[in-house]
Amino acid sequence: MPAPYPIPSNPPKHTSLEDIQGLAIGLVTSAIGLSFLAQLGFITGQTAGLALVISYLTGLSFSWIFWLINIPFYILAYYRIGTEFTLKSVISVTALSILMAYIPPLMQFKTLDPFFGTIAFGVLTGFGLLGVFRHKSSLGGLGVLALIAQDHFGIRAGYVQIAFDAILFAVAFFLFDAHVVLYSLFGALILNAVIAFNHRRDIYIAS
Repeated sequence: MPAPYPIPSNPPKHTSLEDIQGLAIGLVTSAIGLSFLAQLGFITGQTAGLALVISYLTGLSFSWIFWLINIPFYILAYYRIGTEFTLKSVISVTALSILMAYIPPLMQFKTLDPFFGTIAFGVLTGFGLLGVFRHKSSLGGLGVLALIAQDHFGIRAGYVQIAFDAILFAVAFFLFDAHVVLYSLFGALILNAVIAFNHRRDIYIAS
């Protein structure tokens, strides 16, 4: 369905400095949120969740797995969304992969309540993703597909991610303890709710 409010034909543009600071804040915030999740040994949805699952099962680095599984989506982004978005997404995924190699060791907790940790993950990472999206970038993978669905078919980005997450978590029930999956699902629902309720192209018009 079309947006309920008209989008100006010439919306204001972000400057390069605004893009840099916006992406930096979004990526650092996302990495901090993911670090809460990694500390708890939980998972999430989207390609980050898939990378966490593979990392837990194989013992391989999340950073490398997350970077590698996003390569096919760069090609899709280039042909369906454009060069600027693709380049920013490659930079964002690479930056998050590097941040996730260094931030989790700096966030070691003697006690971390799983309920609080999943809420912190959902809010922080959801907020970070909003910043990334609003500066014409993504963290690859499902973010690319979700934005294509939103821009071309009018489907909210968060709803697309929820559908993928449902499949991923259904499989996770066969791989991990039930309490791990349930807590993880709670965090993923918070993250997707933050995106679904706040990522509005008809309200946020800067590009």
